[in-house]
Amino acid sequence: MHCPFCKHSDTQVLDTRVSEEGDVIKRRRRCEKCDKRFTTYERPELTLPAIVKKNGSRVEYNRNKIVDSMGIALRKRPVSAEAVEEGIRNIEERLQATGEKEIPSERIGELVMRELKRLDKVAYIRFASVYKSFADIESFESALKELK
Repeated sequence: MHCPFCKHSDTQVLDTRVSEEGDVIKRRRRCEKCDKRFTTYERPELTLPAIVKKNGSRVEYNRNKIVDSMGIALRKRPVSAEAVEEGIRNIEERLQATGEKEIPSERIGELVMRELKRLDKVAYIRFASVYKSFADIESFESALKELK
């Protein structure tokens, strides 16, 4: 593992922990050159379905898009990184459980909204306002009423 700070190839593992679910290994490492510490995560590589966008094009699943979308919705909200990671894992597990080779992007948006609704209602409304492209105040109010 290369150090993300100085790119040195020798790092020492200081601590290894397995997540409660047993599907992720967290390693605390120290660079032997610059002495900085960092954390790495190991998880099995999942075979996830291709994503069919609204225009019909197909792209590979990209975890970072979900991480970024949820990060924007959760910005300045009191939600831990572990809770966000768990939400993303839940989304990926649902995608994998479908057994399908392709899945519409709308389905991913719905899964993200479900997890945000569980994590933080304000983040859910932020995401839904962009995702659903509310045309008027009534549709926005209806989303708020749905939360109550």
